[in-house]
Amino acid sequence: MGPDELTLTKKLRNWAKLHSRNCLDTARDLCSKPVGTLLTVAVIGIALALPAALNVLVKNGQGLAGGWESARDFSVYLKPGTELAQAEALAADLLKLAGIAEVDLTSADTALEQFRINSGFGDALDMLDNNPLPHTLSIRPNEDMALATLAALAEEIALRPAVDIVQVDTIWVERLNAILEFMRRIVIVAATLLVIGVIIIIGNTIRLDIQNRRDEIETLKLLGASDGFVRRPFLYVGLWYGAAGSVMALVLLLLGSWILASPVERLIGLYASDMALLGIDAATAFAVLCCGVLAG
Repeated sequence: MGPDELTLTKKLRNWAKLHSRNCLDTARDLCSKPVGTLLTVAVIGIALALPAALNVLVKNGQGLAGGWESARDFSVYLKPGTELAQAEALAADLLKLAGIAEVDLTSADTALEQFRINSGFGDALDMLDNNPLPHTLSIRPNEDMALATLAALAEEIALRPAVDIVQVDTIWVERLNAILEFMRRIVIVAATLLVIGVIIIIGNTIRLDIQNRRDEIETLKLLGASDGFVRRPFLYVGLWYGAAGSVMALVLLLLGSWILASPVERLIGLYASDMALLGIDAATAFAVLCCGVLAG
């Protein structure tokens, strides 16, 4: 190994030693001021937890509303007296149309049985001479289908001879899309503003620390310390604040989810819904950690 390689290796070792020393020293310095450090970390944690909580709320709202796919579904009611074989042939024919992802057939007998079970009017239904319910087709279009195309598709299906009514609510779909898009924009704006707030909080805290150590910094500069040598401890202070604030945010999110889980599940059960609550996923946790560390 030549002298240049030895010099480079020595510089790398010194560089790593200085960084590790600054990292540990700043951590010990923050731990020596537990009250002030905890207050700053708590503020950062709350600021990071708010947009993450909004994101989880949006995801659960999408699940509660049935999601995008079920909102685009529409029903086709066939004319009374249509044979089941004719309904099955129509379902197979519609499935071949461009833009239709799935077609489910519910026969009149199946619909009547489901109504009997869910309505509690079994005795009254037994008095009927014939089944008044029609065969029904539940159609799911492709996710990327535009609303105008969806309306045109419904009009085309309505022209089929066996079709009686096509029930599609494109206005509701448009409203749902607008609401979810609006909520997503709120999450983005809130996250941006709160991350900027985290940067201001950490920056102001470090600025006060610099003012308190002004004499020490001037002495180091007189002794020949470089700007990087003076700056490095404060960068690690920001890193520790950001990382600790991210962990605090995740703790707050998990605590909030645990507190709200029981009453929300009870509310969902009262509405006879089998929706599963969505908590903090890995992507959200990773995003919170990255935002906190990068802001710090």
